[in-house]
Amino acid sequence: MKRIFDVVMALLLLCFLALPMAIVTIIIKMTSKGHVLHWSDRVGFNNTSFKMPKFRTMKIDTPAVATHLLENPDQFLTKVGKFLRKTSLDELPQLYSILRGDMSFVGPRPALFNQHDLIYLRTMRGVHKLTPGLTGWAQINGRDDIPIPVKVDFDEYYMKHRSFLFDVKIMWLTIFKVAGSAGIKH
Repeated sequence: MKRIFDVVMALLLLCFLALPMAIVTIIIKMTSKGHVLHWSDRVGFNNTSFKMPKFRTMKIDTPAVATHLLENPDQFLTKVGKFLRKTSLDELPQLYSILRGDMSFVGPRPALFNQHDLIYLRTMRGVHKLTPGLTGWAQINGRDDIPIPVKVDFDEYYMKHRSFLFDVKIMWLTIFKVAGSAGIKH
């Protein structure tokens, strides 16, 4: 049932968001060099790798590490990058990953390929058996503001309590968190 929901919802959202996504594409092209999309190497279900698209918010010469590991992340943001991240508009291309089945709407956020500490802790707790999500329990409980072990605690809680109603609650709370830019540092 979750997979059917993901596909139907992703298709509906793509129809509804086609124009805003086209506008974001034009703005990115007009304000920075490089491709519109950044294809990030991520770790998904069962620790398999996949390419996750995001609207590019960083300059093309940015090191491939988690933003919080950069010494001065703001220096790498494009002119519209900060706005796209604050509003989470940079995440919209991930609807493609949901349609492909690499992601779901709700689940632990997919780790970067080089976030070995996060991958290790998730594997030790069995969280790697979940399909990663566009949003998740850890996302609405702190996002960038919480340390990795706490994030994995939230991921494990989600794994043990997941249900359709819990997913709906997380998606609903995500709307309010995004509107308030809660937990977004860069």
